Amino acid sequence: MGAENGAGAANAAKVEELLGALAEALARGEGVTPRPASTYRLQLHPGFGFDAAAALVPYLDALGVSDVYLSPVLASAPGSTHGYDVVDHARLDPELGGEEGYARLAAACRARGMGILLDYVPNHMGIGPWNAWWMDLLENGPSSVHAPAFDVDWTPLKSELANKVLVPVLGDQFGRVLERGELRLARDGGALAIRYFDHTFPVAPRSVPLVLRHGIERLREALGPEDPSLQELESICTALDKLAPRSETRPEAVAERAREKEVAKRRLAALCDASPAVRAFVDEDVAAFNGTPGDPRSFDLLQRLLDAQAYRLAFWRVAGEEINYRRFFDVNALAALRMEEPRVFAEAHRRVLALLRDGDATGLRIDHPDGLYAPAAYFRRLQACYLAERARALARARGIALENGAEALLLERLFAELEAGRLPARPLYVVAEKVLAAGERLPQGWDVDGTTGYELLAAVNGLFVDPAAQRAFDALYARVAGGRQDYRRTVEEKKRLVMSSSMASEINMLAHRLSRISETDRRTRDFTLNELTRALVEYVALFPVYRTYVTRRGEVDARDRDYVEATIARARRRSPLVDPSIYDFLRDVLLQRYPDGLPEAARCAWLEFALKLQQVTGPVTAKAVEDTAFYCYVRLVSLNEVGADPDRFGSSPDELHALLAERRARFPGSLSASSTHDTKRSEDVRARISALSELPGELRAAVSRWGRVNRPHVRRLEGRTAPDRRDEYLLYQTLLGTFPDGGLTPGTPAHADYLERMQAYAQKALREAKIHTSWTHPDEEYEGGVRAFLAGALASRAFLRDLGALAERAARAGRISSLAQVALKLAAPGVPDVYQGTELWDLSLVDPDNRRPVDWARRARALEAIQAELARGPEARRALARRLGAPDALAGGEAKLLLLAEGLRLRRRERALLLEGDHRPLAAEGPLAGHVVAFARTLGGRAVACAVPRLVLRLQDQGGGAPRWEGRLPLGGLAARWVDVVTGTVHRGDAPALADLFADFPVALLASE
Repeated sequence: MGAENGAGAANAAKVEELLGALAEALARGEGVTPRPASTYRLQLHPGFGFDAAAALVPYLDALGVSDVYLSPVLASAPGSTHGYDVVDHARLDPELGGEEGYARLAAACRARGMGILLDYVPNHMGIGPWNAWWMDLLENGPSSVHAPAFDVDWTPLKSELANKVLVPVLGDQFGRVLERGELRLARDGGALAIRYFDHTFPVAPRSVPLVLRHGIERLREALGPEDPSLQELESICTALDKLAPRSETRPEAVAERAREKEVAKRRLAALCDASPAVRAFVDEDVAAFNGTPGDPRSFDLLQRLLDAQAYRLAFWRVAGEEINYRRFFDVNALAALRMEEPRVFAEAHRRVLALLRDGDATGLRIDHPDGLYAPAAYFRRLQACYLAERARALARARGIALENGAEALLLERLFAELEAGRLPARPLYVVAEKVLAAGERLPQGWDVDGTTGYELLAAVNGLFVDPAAQRAFDALYARVAGGRQDYRRTVEEKKRLVMSSSMASEINMLAHRLSRISETDRRTRDFTLNELTRALVEYVALFPVYRTYVTRRGEVDARDRDYVEATIARARRRSPLVDPSIYDFLRDVLLQRYPDGLPEAARCAWLEFALKLQQVTGPVTAKAVEDTAFYCYVRLVSLNEVGADPDRFGSSPDELHALLAERRARFPGSLSASSTHDTKRSEDVRARISALSELPGELRAAVSRWGRVNRPHVRRLEGRTAPDRRDEYLLYQTLLGTFPDGGLTPGTPAHADYLERMQAYAQKALREAKIHTSWTHPDEEYEGGVRAFLAGALASRAFLRDLGALAERAARAGRISSLAQVALKLAAPGVPDVYQGTELWDLSLVDPDNRRPVDWARRARALEAIQAELARGPEARRALARRLGAPDALAGGEAKLLLLAEGLRLRRRERALLLEGDHRPLAAEGPLAGHVVAFARTLGGRAVACAVPRLVLRLQDQGGGAPRWEGRLPLGGLAARWVDVVTGTVHRGDAPALADLFADFPVALLASE
């Protein structure tokens, strides 16, 4: 005991020494990862890996980017085009270049002083034969070493699934697949597996003797009972029989099972290698189990073996109702992780934390934190574990040996120091991919620098939608849709659709949990399962944000309390036939308002229900809103964007200023995005469609005219047309937003490529809308009709001329709006984020369209030409800006590249000012004041001002192609002299004329001198 106490004291002393050294280092800025000045997102895939990214580093550096922002880099499913299906957290993706390739990329960035922001996925993993954790789970069920990693309900509603996981991968009903011989037993050395095309499923160790003992009398007769090979085979079977059952979860039993099953596999492999007779016998048994198509009874053996597994293979269509593992949304191939388990967290983050410790990465973007059990606790653990890595590095440098006890104590003390505020709360730069609903705020308790910027994207996007046109668009859309369509009701309907189809199993599970809770109290036990289910569905359908954040300690903050109370009240009003006390009961459970005398076990059940429901409301909302309602409520589709509210027809400058002021005060490290890999349309497509809000009459006339012109291409189906009028309207908006600046000529490769893109987009949009067709039940007749419609319409030169004329009017205004978006995100509080390729005009739609190859060579040449002109001096700079910013030259896109490059260089020069400076709204004066958005950033006597036009289409018409500006912009006495960082123009005085500000370039980005 004395020795143990002495070791504990020694460990405590080591930990305190390290904490002191760590605090000193952090105070000096060592180990605090800097906020980026800007980020540039690269989408990695096997055709564009680490070396390709490294080759771009000189270009990105010249562009002014401070940090390369990478899509997920850990080992993902083979051939993955996105990296979000991670299969091994311990390895960098070999298809991207592996450890060596990443090292070259990190070295290239380090040589130029650039950081690397990594996209990390904590919520889920890709499943399949490449995921060792998942394969071990399938082999061993609850007794798997990795069972704690996955969120599996081992006691589901369907008793046949007890201690099993449903695997819905079959292309047909199980019996048909089995009797066609598509499920095959195979031997690989000493392991048995079930094969189904490219799927592989391990055979549970305790079921292997079913195969090895089949017909063993033949082998006994052939070899004799004393034959060593026979005895070894029987010994292997006995060893497997003695393994703990898969329901056993005691750690020692799990470890023993994990060890002994592998020993048995090695023994069987060695036996088959050494004994031709045993090998032939085993392989004959395998063949016997595989049955003969046409003879249904011959598959009985294989079914018996499959029934003994820790998984149940099923038709993929049953997933929505019976699946018992949590997924990423409704994607069966992505299984959710229980990142709240410390061991799971440690194993999943070890490699990425090492990259951060060694300086090979400088920050993390956390994907989908709303899927996590406890997001705030996750972010706190992430920061603590990062600091633990820094402390270990200090320990190695000081020659301090940390034993296991010291490691645990170190982490415990780091949590305490962070909680007490004695260490920086955010030493590691982290941004969260959190979608904020209108009016929602990022939880203050998250140890993050901010969000990935969807809320800013939405606010900026809305500036370029004319609110005065709302009534006209309401009328146009009602005419197209066959009546008024209420967006809020649409969302509620789509939530109910999701809950009754793709996520029905999650709702069923929650309803049964709630029913079990109600049974424990005499005042609630009479609530029926159906009543509770209806109340739960109504609550989720009406819930206004993605989720609440009740903590693991049962704490409910005021924000969540208000959301729950308001939603329950609304649900009660909407459900006059439901006993109101059911809603009171649901409210009390969600808010953890326990009745007196509630036992501790019941309290735990209440809390677990609230925590589990939080993980379901987010996916239901995302699927219903972003992946459904956005495709069937299409009044003005530029408003249908992640983080936006399509019901709000535009946003005001005052709303933007309020958002920027709060961002500066609370989360100034948030990314400022305008396009991402997840946006439904690129920033430039949105800007062009938004410009249509200034042309409601022209658009209405065009839609009517095109409806008549293209009527011959509309296919008449039974009781409907393909496309219907709403889908046709969506297609027209899409064509107007994406129509190439150079026009289209039928019969050319460019025309064929565009048609293919539009047809692919249409298929995705139609299936997401889930009205005429869907991903689970494709309607080829309707989809084929829409493909034919597009082909026919786009083959008409007359239609293309008419379409192109209106598209060009929208594009002329849209290009100005696009430049304005770039200027705003460059100057706004936050970190400007550039999606790959968008430094020139990018007319991409939702993925996979926005993941097409980027012409990097063209961009590099354009940037080099711009830099060469700028190097010639101030007059050349001004002439270049005037030339590239002229209305007829804007179609080339180089104006956007010039603005972005000069703005990013400004961010580098004025890093502190633009990351930390105050936000000051500026108000233009004069008759066109409503067409200007402006603000300044100030810090320590330095200032940057940004002024951009909005709603310029009619101003362009009145000015013969370019607005004639009247009025002034008072700059608040912040400086006596300003320099436009793009044009080099010097502005003196406190209120420059708008005509002067926009004389040489469509937007103004000024720096004080």
